[in-house]
Amino acid sequence: MPRKAEKFLQIAPHSLAIVLQADARREAGERQPGQEPPPLGRHQLGYEIFADFKQANMQHFWNPRVTAAVAETFFLGWLDGQVMLIQGKEEHLEVLREGWTRRSLKPPAGFRIQCLEHKMQYAEMSSASIKRN
Repeated sequence: MPRKAEKFLQIAPHSLAIVLQADARREAGERQPGQEPPPLGRHQLGYEIFADFKQANMQHFWNPRVTAAVAETFFLGWLDGQVMLIQGKEEHLEVLREGWTRRSLKPPAGFRIQCLEHKMQYAEMSSASIKRN
């Protein structure tokens, strides 16, 4: 008897998908009414966005666990739809999940964190392609 397909797909062991969204509030404050929204600023590559994410979160002097966890994560890839994949030890990823839940995890400049996922649904994966920027 064939097994029922799982609803979720694990992309890589010990990985976390950070779903980002352009911060419309920030963009709206920087432009005149009727003007086109600017592109994503200085970010051109997924790795640059990851580096900005690390920089923003390496300054948690009030939470050294977040600082240590961010320092031990690595850029894994970028999915269409503004999804940043990172990899690290499971205990570090758990600290990041906890930090996001407590609203202390900071997004990269020009973005806001929409959600964190440790597994992605098949439907989402079928339309997304990994970019190694």
